[in-house]
Amino acid sequence: MSKKIILLAGPTASGKSKLAISLAKKLNGEIINADSMQIFKEFKILSSRPNLNDTKKVKHHLYGVISVKKYFSAGDWLNEARKKIDMCLKRKKVPIVVGGTGLYFNTITKGISKIPDIDLKTRNKVRNLHKKLGFKKFYDLLVKLDPKIKGRIVSTDSQRVQRAYEVKLKTNKSLFDWFDNTKSDFLNFEIKKIFIDIPREKLLKKISARTELIVKKKCFDEVKKFNKLKIKKSLSANKLIGVAEINDFLSGLISLEQCKELINIKTRQYAKRQNTWARGHMKNWNKLYSKDFSVLLKKTLKVIS
Repeated sequence: MSKKIILLAGPTASGKSKLAISLAKKLNGEIINADSMQIFKEFKILSSRPNLNDTKKVKHHLYGVISVKKYFSAGDWLNEARKKIDMCLKRKKVPIVVGGTGLYFNTITKGISKIPDIDLKTRNKVRNLHKKLGFKKFYDLLVKLDPKIKGRIVSTDSQRVQRAYEVKLKTNKSLFDWFDNTKSDFLNFEIKKIFIDIPREKLLKKISARTELIVKKKCFDEVKKFNKLKIKKSLSANKLIGVAEINDFLSGLISLEQCKELINIKTRQYAKRQNTWARGHMKNWNKLYSKDFSVLLKKTLKVIS
């Protein structure tokens, strides 16, 4: 059996999970999560994790396995995903890696740089500086510190500009120098790359429908429980779409309808960023879509075979 891995990406609410389950059934596969929010134990509803019925149909891995209290990097994800991929292959199962976190997929297709861990004190210092200076001034300061960044990271990508700054500050080496010396651990694998290229108008309808479903499933209780944990603001779970909006609703600052609309707006913006990432980082991926699911499944199987 060849060492085949299927990577299935796409914007949020595009139907990745449904397609992944159908593929797994057809190919004797198992599903490995590549979504940075579905990894958390405490957010089942708000992150739209696969339900119990889905997980009964096909074996799912790396869903709801990490506490929101923990820092979990792309490198951490790669370490866990590699174990699950190896386990699937040993059991003669096809690993199907599915999700919307582009950086996770990059760690498989391009590898991950061996950048030393940046201490929390430095990371907080850089984060506070970015907040104080704002996007443009911070970016100008970064370019002076690391000229190789110019034109390769946009000033509005706050996460990446802060990462570039902290890496240069602590290692005296450009983020891109680290990247240039990076190789994938999966060079000897047959990797099939699929991106669901759903039309925008279809995606917007699906996003709205999912927001309604999330609200009906009592996501408010999840947020209340999350609030009681009082986790550090620097941890990524705080960024989950819906947390801030639901807290504003619970505090009486906005109505339920306003809450849902704000969640829709943020989700649409996130989907747009995912598509932008795909255009820049997934140029050689197979972009597929059909409004007829059976046709989409056939197209995908054809690419994979």
